[in-house]
Amino acid sequence: MTTAHRLAAAALGVTASGAAAWGWGGRTLGRRVTTAEGRAAWLRLLSAPVERASGKLWEGTTSASQALPEALRRPRLLAVHDWTAGLLAYRAELTSYLTDPICSPDPILRAPVELPDTWWTGLRTGLATIASTPTDRIAVRQVWIDRSVPEFTGMEPPQIDHWTAAHGDLHWANLFGPRFAVLDFEGWGLAPASYDAVVLHTYSLLVPDVAERVRSELEDFINSPQGRAAELVVLTEILQTISRGDNRELQVPVQRRLAALREQ
Repeated sequence: MTTAHRLAAAALGVTASGAAAWGWGGRTLGRRVTTAEGRAAWLRLLSAPVERASGKLWEGTTSASQALPEALRRPRLLAVHDWTAGLLAYRAELTSYLTDPICSPDPILRAPVELPDTWWTGLRTGLATIASTPTDRIAVRQVWIDRSVPEFTGMEPPQIDHWTAAHGDLHWANLFGPRFAVLDFEGWGLAPASYDAVVLHTYSLLVPDVAERVRSELEDFINSPQGRAAELVVLTEILQTISRGDNRELQVPVQRRLAALREQ
């Protein structure tokens, strides 16, 4: 991956100048780079077996660049470079560089985060903008809900009647502050309405004050029948990841939220 990243930088005429940022399971590698004009940018490399180099995650950044409104603050896609080497395929995505820091180095928020009121306004506006974007991409499927909700929660699966576009992975490591912006749209697509709001709330549960602020700011998204259905789906997803050894810190607060949903 490091060699392939150097090849991608050479092909796109940029020079790597930042520390390596590895994605989940080493599937992606990103670094800050400098363009020939001296501007900062970000070069993200994806790899996959040739036969799997297509579909939702592979094409997410390019499709989001084409579909999402310009008003949504996010890194802008500048160039894409694809190639294969043996049994592996590579995609390099060059995007603009945002100077704001990310809100958390980890998807799960572990410490309080101080954000201005303008950030929360940007979050509400951003979620509404994403939700109103037309798409035929799928982030969550009803067939998965029907199978997985009973398996991991013992509850009846909700039948979703309102699907909207969602970021699909709206945790704190994908958000910038103090100026609101969002990154990593590789998994975006249709999901139960209010899905993104509930994902952010769930990843906030270890910091109760922030979790309560999320619920308060996104009350219209979360505190509704649609929001409760979306939360059951998201809690199911988290419980599935816990069963695989990930997100174990969320086990207790997720079970508490699940108990609250049962009561409701």
